[in-house]
Order: sequence, then C-alpha cells, then structure tokens
Amino acid sequence: MTSATPPRKSLSAPVRVLLALFAGAVVGLTLAGWDPVTATRVADIVQPVGRLWLNALQMTVVPLVSALVIVGINAAADAAASGRNARLAMAVFAVLLAICGAFAAVASPALLSLLPRDESMVAAFRAAIQAPEVLPQAPTFAQWITGVIPSNAIAAAAASAMLPLVVFSMFFGFALTRLEPERRERMLELVRTLGDTMLVVVRWVLRAAPIGVFALVLAVCAHVGLGVLTALGYYIGLQCVLYVSITVLMYLVAKLVAGEPVRRFAVALLPVQAIAASTQSSLASLPVMVDSARNRLGYPLAVTSLVLPMAVSLFRIASPTQYLSVVVFIAWMYGMDLGAAQLAVAVALGIVISMGSVGLPGQVSFMTNNLPVTQAMGLPVEPLGVLLAVDTIPDAFATVANTTGHVTATGVVARRGAPSTEDTSVP
Repeated sequence: MTSATPPRKSLSAPVRVLLALFAGAVVGLTLAGWDPVTATRVADIVQPVGRLWLNALQMTVVPLVSALVIVGINAAADAAASGRNARLAMAVFAVLLAICGAFAAVASPALLSLLPRDESMVAAFRAAIQAPEVLPQAPTFAQWITGVIPSNAIAAAAASAMLPLVVFSMFFGFALTRLEPERRERMLELVRTLGDTMLVVVRWVLRAAPIGVFALVLAVCAHVGLGVLTALGYYIGLQCVLYVSITVLMYLVAKLVAGEPVRRFAVALLPVQAIAASTQSSLASLPVMVDSARNRLGYPLAVTSLVLPMAVSLFRIASPTQYLSVVVFIAWMYGMDLGAAQLAVAVALGIVISMGSVGLPGQVSFMTNNLPVTQAMGLPVEPLGVLLAVDTIPDAFATVANTTGHVTATGVVARRGAPSTEDTSVP
C-alpha cells in the first residue's frame, strides 16, 4: 500500500508579501541600474496596478471602521458591566493605550529628526507612488473644531472624512448601549455582519497583495534607486525602537503601579515573550500568559481568568504606537511637522480604533486601521502600500509589546482591584 503524499504547506501571506517586496526591489533596482529610461517606462506601466490594489483596500475603510468602532464600544461596555475588576481593567487599558500613544507622538518626531532627509529622494518617492506633491492647506482651529461633529454623517462618509465619521460612530455605539437588550442585539448583529462582510472583501483584496506590493515597490525602486531602501530601513528601525521602548515602559508600570520587582516580572515574562515573538499572535500566547500570571507571578484566578481574555480581545498597546509612527513617518517624508493638536487627535483616534479591531490579522489591521488615522491627519495614503510590505519585520516586536502589556494590566488589576471573587466569569 502506498503512503499518501503529505500536502505541501503554502507560504503564509506575510512571507508572500515579503517575497514580492524583494522581487519588486530587485527588478526595479536592476532596471534603474541598467537603463533609467527603460526603468521609468516600466514603472509607468506597473504604477496603475499598485494604485488599483490600494484603491480596492480604501473602498472598504468607511463601512469597516464604522462597524469596528460601534462593535468595539458595545463590547467594552459589556465587559465593563461584568464587575468592578472588569471596569478597572477597562480603565487600565485606556490609560496604557494613551500613555503608549503619547510616547510615540513625542518619540517618533524626535527620532526622525536625527536622521538625514534627502529632499530629491523624497520627491522621487512621492512621484513613484503617485502621491500628491503638495498637501492641502490645513484648516484653521475654528474650522477643525466645527468639523469634528459632522452635520451630515452620510456626507462625511462620502468624503472619507474619518474623524467626523468616527465621532458619529461613537455616538451611535454609545446610544446603542441605552436600548433594551433585544433591539440592541438585533442592531449589533447587523453591524457585525456589515463589518464581517467588509473583512471578507479586505481578505480578497489582500490575496492580491503580492501583486500590488510588487508593482508599488518596483515603481518606487525604478524611480528612486537604493535611496528607497534607506527610507524603508529608517521606518523599520523607528518601529522596532518604539516597540522595544513601550515594552520596557511596561516594566516600569509594573514596578511603580503593580508593585512588581522588575527582575521577577521580567523572568516570568520570558516564556510569554518567546511564544509571542515566534507566533506573532497574542491569542496563541494566551495559555502561556495565564500560566505565567498564575504560577510565576501569583495573581488570583479571579483576576487572570477575567483580565487576560479581556486584554486579548480588546487591548493592544502597540496599535496607537504603530498609527503614530506611520503618520509621523509619512509627514516626515513630506517635510511636514504635525502639531500637538493633530498628534493628540491621532492618539485619541488610535485608541478608539484599536479597541474595535483587536484580533484582526496583521495585514488586515495594518491597512484598515492606518488608513483612517492617516486620512484624518490630511496625509496621503499612497505610502501605506509600501509600508505594509515591510510591516512583517517589526510585527514580532509589536506582539511582544502587546503580550507584555496584557500581563502588566493584569498585574495592576490584581494589585488595585477588588479582593473578592465577584469577577470569576470570563466575558
């Protein structure tokens, strides 16, 4: 009897995108070195392919972000309603997200200001991705304030005005929590269905990500040459430094707020961080997080069984850090300084969006979450297609930061929360 041939494992989506990135870079750089005129012609041919792929992703953003915000607010309300420790956990999540977002808002411009910026390379990069040469003039403070709450939510959606749309979705989500449970659940089911449908479309589009990334990177490398690799290296380095920094920041929070000795806390987190780095999944790291929290750190079962599943479902400290680093990097590419008010809005928007989108696959969350924040800052979204291609590299650092944040939040609740067993159920 012949043995069945084992099925061949297909490459994961991040690996396929990375291979497309390398292939596009090799072809583009080879053409640029061989004949710049031919390289430009080829780039002009493939540019529309990359733009078409990016447009296909953009078309899902408005309904998907609205659904994520509405569902996220109601999920947070349900979790907070389950007891005092749950409410404390939600407050800890929000504060840690705000701290990490604010840190990224300050650190990103400071780090990028230390790097050399080649204006000719940046101009060629903008031309290669067909991004606008000049950004629209920023509205005055009075215009910005009056535009935060949309007079017409449909018009805001049609104009892809993400900040007013998110504000409307927040009002809608909070209002739903006031309805009787039956009617609320019917509406939430409709909203979840809308969001899930958009995610199906996004996954379809991301199947073509290797083609889109290949076209985008080829065009950029053909126009810019080796300079684009330097720029992408800056971006990767920026993200990795920020993720490592917020991971270290969690040790400080654990020490000052949860009263954890740093050495003990660090040793307990080593197996969690090893699994997180290798799987790049907080969910896959959950069993190890529970074991470390219970057996190594001694946190009560009532806390770990509540807070850790909540954290995996609602809390990802690396998200606001990623959003801020992306918008600051794009602004740096344009030689534009984002003001304190704009950065504060980006932090707040990042917190709201991140709590509704935890659990999405990395490539899906990168595009669906960074697009609205980038648009809200008035920045072009064209660079996101290229940045997506290299996001796999710093993603391991992001997952380590997220799982460290999960355990840190659990430690804070264990130290500051109710000592009773009122919160033994997992939401």
